[in-house]
Amino acid sequence: MFALARLMVIGFIVLTIVYVCLSLYSRSVRKGKLRAEWYEGPQDVPLEQFLEEGLEEYDSSLRRRLILSVYVIPVILVSLIIYLTNFA
Repeated sequence: MFALARLMVIGFIVLTIVYVCLSLYSRSVRKGKLRAEWYEGPQDVPLEQFLEEGLEEYDSSLRRRLILSVYVIPVILVSLIIYLTNFA
């Protein structure tokens, strides 16, 4: 039982690090695309306001929610492996 608890704690820490890195990377890519879009188009809005509005839209996007699958998929796979090893 102690081994399972240790696996869960270490797994949660590792998955949190992966989630934060993936989230920051995805956000920076989106910010770069917004910046390129601002430079190419008409610049009737200041850059900072354009970036802020675009990132607010990104925060509610599906891509942002899909990054949470970093937690879900490994937990399902480990549970499936444990079940198949012990009961199948």
